[in-house]
Amino acid sequence: MSVETTIWLILLGALLLGTPIFASLGIATLFVLTQTSIPLLMVPMDLLRILDMFPLIAVPCFIFAGSIMERGGIAAQIVETVSLFIGRMRGGLAIITIAGCMFFAAIVGSGPATVAAMGSLMIPSMIKRGYSREYAAGVSASGGTLGILIPPSNPMIIYGVVGNVSIATLFMAGFLPGFVVGGALMLMAYLIARHTGLKGAEERYTCGEMARLTLKNVWAMATPVIILGGIYGGIFTPVEASVVAVFYALFVATVINRNLGWAKFVEAVKLTNITTATTTAVVGVSLLFGRFLSLYQVPTKVTLMMTALSTDPFIVLMMIVIVLFFLGMFMETLSTIVILTPVLLPLVKQLGVDPVHFGIIFVLTSEVGFLSPPLGVNLFVAMKLSGLSLERVTRGAFPFLLVIVACTILMVRFPEIPLLLPRIFMGYGGS
Repeated sequence: MSVETTIWLILLGALLLGTPIFASLGIATLFVLTQTSIPLLMVPMDLLRILDMFPLIAVPCFIFAGSIMERGGIAAQIVETVSLFIGRMRGGLAIITIAGCMFFAAIVGSGPATVAAMGSLMIPSMIKRGYSREYAAGVSASGGTLGILIPPSNPMIIYGVVGNVSIATLFMAGFLPGFVVGGALMLMAYLIARHTGLKGAEERYTCGEMARLTLKNVWAMATPVIILGGIYGGIFTPVEASVVAVFYALFVATVINRNLGWAKFVEAVKLTNITTATTTAVVGVSLLFGRFLSLYQVPTKVTLMMTALSTDPFIVLMMIVIVLFFLGMFMETLSTIVILTPVLLPLVKQLGVDPVHFGIIFVLTSEVGFLSPPLGVNLFVAMKLSGLSLERVTRGAFPFLLVIVACTILMVRFPEIPLLLPRIFMGYGGS
């Protein structure tokens, strides 16, 4: 049995036994290294390389900023403002949930965090207005997937680090696909509302009341403008933007809203520590795993195998998408990215696929994974918020899952959509 086959079998076996992904990667790589002449000194050296990866600082900072904003009332203010303008539409509360997820996604960069923030506000409201519990949970879980597509995005940061792709360009490329997917989800919510007879909100507001409420929430609504405007205005880098987001969130939550107590602050710190530790461990061990893949020329072998089937970029990308859809049912998003980027990126680049375009496709397939049992992380968050079983939440999310699958195929077929804004505003010419 070849060394390459051995490492994949050990990795698969460890994952099937429920071993954490970072431990599975480490066990498989260490076992194989002991059977070769490669010095084990490379293990601590590769694990320490993560300390030199400056862009990774953005991940805990965006998570911390999002946690503060959720607990500091900023998410509620976003929902309140959005509801002023679209709340009276048929199926308005579902559309508000998706639109609120789009705004909050431009702050946190995390799918599950977006579900937690919007779902905790909107699921009880939708149930109160006559929406079925499973539909309310499904809408929240589906809208939350936008948390990793609309920048900033933690998976984009990890992909950029592992694949040596510009993170700022990835962020810019995520805008149009994010609005396309968000608009398609809102359209599906409207069509379901028409079919089932769901009505919009009954509250009416005068122009003066709308202006007053909008002005009251202007600090919250300005958050994505400050973060993303600063990045693309050349004021600060994505990493610096994450730090700015933390200080701005603290300012709004404590000085403007005045509802972030010490207990809530400690909760936000604990959540950030747990998430950061998990991400760091996975990325650190994946560097070691990636070194092994390079030494044994696994990317080259995969490229030869795939191109033997077809050299058409669209067909190869669709085969990769199908594989990623399947893996998304069993593997966590960041784990999938750190394991497969070193394998798949050389393949698609050889076929002429732009690495930024491929990064957006990777993120879209991860969105599908968020809604695909048995792992579907967004489904589990919605389960906790709604008190439903996994099966019922999955039924509520299924129409929206089909929408995201369709949008993924659209982005595969038309790379011009994600690459349009980088080419216009950043002079991106591909790489």
